[in-house]
Amino acid sequence: MRTTTLGIRQSLRGLYGLILAFPAALFTIGVLTDIAYLKTAEIQWTNFSQWLITGALVFGGIAAAWSLVAIVLSLRTSIRLWRVVEFGALVLMFVLGLINAFKHSQDGWSSVGAFGLTLSILCSLLALIAGFIAISGASDEEIAR
Repeated sequence: MRTTTLGIRQSLRGLYGLILAFPAALFTIGVLTDIAYLKTAEIQWTNFSQWLITGALVFGGIAAAWSLVAIVLSLRTSIRLWRVVEFGALVLMFVLGLINAFKHSQDGWSSVGAFGLTLSILCSLLALIAGFIAISGASDEEIAR
């Protein structure tokens, strides 16, 4: 029975890692498309950034909900601090990503600019931090013992 529970836990951790990989990758590619737009002024780059940010927000929301469930399930364990840090990074990433999506939906050169690029970089870093915490095993029960 314990082996089966451990196997299910590892499978769910792998699925969570897969879901969390999407915001990390999409926000990071969004930074690159923002830079390409600032270098070339080709409007299609900002359109591509908008789609990347939207996709990252969808998967980031799923990852944040998953992380919240993990916090609730680990309330009585010593690993909840790492889970709260991870959840905080995901929520901050989502809020900044939403502001970034609104910024990128503006018309003209100001749709990206320095503020949009900064938001994209911050979202990318927060997604990578949350992914590092989740994948590194810092929130695993075995490490907390």
